[in-house]
Amino acid sequence: MTQWVFEPEPTTALVVAQSEALFPVRRVYCVGRNYAEHAQEMGHSGREAPFFFTKPANSLVQILENREGIIQYPPRTNDLHHEIELVVALGSGGSNLTVEQATDAIWGYAIGVDLTRRDLQAAAKEKGRPWDVAKGFDQAAPIGLLHPISQTGLLTQGPILLDVNGVRKQQGDLDQMIWSVAECIAELSTYFELKAGDLLMTGTPAGVAALQRGDHVVGSIEGLGQLSFRVNQ
Repeated sequence: MTQWVFEPEPTTALVVAQSEALFPVRRVYCVGRNYAEHAQEMGHSGREAPFFFTKPANSLVQILENREGIIQYPPRTNDLHHEIELVVALGSGGSNLTVEQATDAIWGYAIGVDLTRRDLQAAAKEKGRPWDVAKGFDQAAPIGLLHPISQTGLLTQGPILLDVNGVRKQQGDLDQMIWSVAECIAELSTYFELKAGDLLMTGTPAGVAALQRGDHVVGSIEGLGQLSFRVNQ
């Protein structure tokens, strides 16, 4: 019997819609600047090759259906930004996948928000330092229920929206991704051996902006319902 030095944290898991099953999360990968208008608002243009960063699995915050989650405003920042994203969950993996194999690896989808300490990210960029403190803090990734692809079908188009206090801030369509979901997975698999339980946050449309304490955020993607949370005061 294994004797732990201390009790390990429980496995991070996502609730599967209309099911009692839980999806165990292994790693969380993110694609940067995957919508052209967002790339432009961040000072970039053109169809650059996909690039990736990660968030710790335990930075995920499960938001249940028809409930308002609570997110703590993180320390060491005065510029917390929202980024609504389609999250893809993998049911299988591998290395050097083809686009077809990458498509077959998709298990399901969820709505996610990539929260970013933008001031810390800007400072890191200026000094050529990693982004970890800007992207990987506690509660940095609110996420909704996971919907199996067997129920949703392959998601390649449809509105992706985010409102703050009832005002539309981000509006786009999944078909505006510079690199498709399958292309991103295939490219990611050339850097890492992907496995079941991996998540990929696939980029955000234009309109990212700062959140304030007390703000109410509602994100939606066609076919996946809504994600609702409030930033704690």
